[in-house]
Amino acid sequence: MSTCIATVCLSGSLTEKLTAASRAGFDGVEIFENDLLASPLTPEEIRARCADLGLSIDLYQPMRDIEAVPADEFTRNLRRARHKFELMRRLGADTVLVCSSVSPFALDDNDLAAEQLSRLADLAQEHDIRVAYEALAWGRHISTYDHAWNVVQTADHPALGTCLDSFHILSRDTDPKGIEDIPGEKVFFLQLADAPRLAMDVLQWSRHYRCFPGQGDFDIAGLLKQVLRTGHTGPLSLEVFNDVFRQAEAAPTAVDAHRSLLLLQENAGVAQLPAPAVPSGIAFAELATPDAQPITEVLSALGFARTARHRSKPVDLWQQGQARILVNTGTAARRESTALAAIGLESPAPAAAARRAEALLTPVLPRRRTPEDVPLDAVAAPDGTELFFCATGHPELPDWQNDFTFADEYVAAAARAASADEAALGRIDHLALTQPWHHFDEAILFHRGVLGLSPQESVDVADPYGLLRSRAVSTAEGAVRIVLTVGATPTDGDAPAQHIAVTTDDVVTAARRYRAAGGRLLPIPANYYDDLAARYALPAHELERYRELGILYDRGAGGAFRHCYTRTVGRLFFELFQRDPGYQGYGAQNAPVRLAAQHAA
Repeated sequence: MSTCIATVCLSGSLTEKLTAASRAGFDGVEIFENDLLASPLTPEEIRARCADLGLSIDLYQPMRDIEAVPADEFTRNLRRARHKFELMRRLGADTVLVCSSVSPFALDDNDLAAEQLSRLADLAQEHDIRVAYEALAWGRHISTYDHAWNVVQTADHPALGTCLDSFHILSRDTDPKGIEDIPGEKVFFLQLADAPRLAMDVLQWSRHYRCFPGQGDFDIAGLLKQVLRTGHTGPLSLEVFNDVFRQAEAAPTAVDAHRSLLLLQENAGVAQLPAPAVPSGIAFAELATPDAQPITEVLSALGFARTARHRSKPVDLWQQGQARILVNTGTAARRESTALAAIGLESPAPAAAARRAEALLTPVLPRRRTPEDVPLDAVAAPDGTELFFCATGHPELPDWQNDFTFADEYVAAAARAASADEAALGRIDHLALTQPWHHFDEAILFHRGVLGLSPQESVDVADPYGLLRSRAVSTAEGAVRIVLTVGATPTDGDAPAQHIAVTTDDVVTAARRYRAAGGRLLPIPANYYDDLAARYALPAHELERYRELGILYDRGAGGAFRHCYTRTVGRLFFELFQRDPGYQGYGAQNAPVRLAAQHAA
């Protein structure tokens, strides 16, 4: 199906918006009136610009407060409409959006509304223009799609049809099943927007919190199926009012928007994409650093051993159990401080994973390889983290470890690490990635659509300097868990640090060994343990151990969760934790205490 985006979805000038829409792969645009009025280009120049970019102008919008008004008011409305229709002819747009009236002069009179809309359609027809009538969820008298359709039916004019808007329908919990009763040729336009479920005024909800399909809580795919059953064949068009999107760079927002429509068509069963190759584990986490010493001191104290070195790059492999950390000091990876730069995802089919990513507008990153290097594809997540599709230890697939040389002393170190007792670290359980402030919703859609991970509930976490928004994405069985977090402000410097969480069967002993090896654990205030004693009847000696080592504790229906943290190095810290088998969370209730302790450290 063809795709379209309203210019109101994107930031920048009208020409910037059109360029971003074209480069993202859209077929057409809705021209929002304010964008045209603010543009220095004439309607003819805008029309030519769209043609040069391969964009059709599918809709001009909006016309407001037209129908069911007193006669003198309607005369003024027709005069205004004539000017708009003449402008649309110059623009090359043949469909106009008319919203149900919110005017205080509007009358609760369906017959009058139908009669005036019919007269408006007469005028539109003289200019070869169609009128798409839409029910605003906050319309004064007409606020549901079925009511708007009844008025259109009463008017019975060939140039008058209806516009269906998913937000206006689903925000009111209106049953979309009745859409099937509308003839497809009378559905003049379809606008799509998702949104989180919020308890607030519907107008403010619509104006500030809409998002692209798949980023919110509405069943957009279900509504699309209802619309397609009518026989409607028009474009899928996005109309999203969102404060964050309007401040973000237009180009990546447009790509995210187009990706959402590709996934929507897949979910609705009207298009096929390469099937997701859901990752089965974390092969490695790669740290980029200008100075390896601070982070390697932490890794050594944690019990990791340097086991191998890349054949052609300044990258060392540190390993303990199934937890693998790459430390990259190469020029291309240099940053101001230590940070998580890449993640290796174990994939059952790396090539298939790359094909799906590219089908969803996420190209495989170009990499400089020597002829001997293992072919390894990677894509960039919205925060810039590189995601490698890996196969570790599968003879039939390229193994990234073959790029590394395991020297004798490294092999011996690996043997010592393998013989460690139950206090040793096991595997990387989850990683917490800080997202750019403007692209949190994009990150959720990316990880769900491209990687096949399932989003969990969004959580707000209290930081001393504001609220952090956090949402985990994971595989069904929890083999891959990634926690996506966005800071309290748009300033990158205020964003929380990234972290790598590693399992252990005995967090108390693991914490003691780390400290004994010279590692510095994050100190937790004594007040936390006073409260912990009040909340849980823990034995005094157990509580004292937690206090001594800075171990935090949580308990749910499935068991307990014990965890502690290293001090931050650059933009990164480690979490050591012991999770009872039935506990599925991340100790989120302890996050405010941890964040405050990190600010104080």
